[in-house]
Amino acid sequence: MSTGEHPAGASGTQERGDGERLEVAASVLGLLADRTRLALLHRLGRGEADVTTLTEACRVPRPSVSQHLAKLRLAGLVTTRKDGRRVVYSLRHGHLRRLVDEALNVADHQIGALPPHD
Repeated sequence: MSTGEHPAGASGTQERGDGERLEVAASVLGLLADRTRLALLHRLGRGEADVTTLTEACRVPRPSVSQHLAKLRLAGLVTTRKDGRRVVYSLRHGHLRRLVDEALNVADHQIGALPPHD
């Protein structure tokens, strides 16, 4: 078999894999599309934190922070550990920090590109 040929069914397997990757990526981006979750992930990109710290950093009511953290945890984007009675959250992957940073860089460019208000 030459280097340009694929075994029978290989392209179908790759397409299914790409489809799954796209589905998961769309799900992650959907979670990032919420301002509070984006703020939480941005703060966690600087290091682990408990709910009180995250509530203060994001200026969102504690019950809302807890609900968003639960969604992020169920999606596998954040992890938890116990520190005494506190639950401490952290990002599961450094890739996520870079993704959030890039989204904020795009926002900076968009804001910089806006015409001044009169």
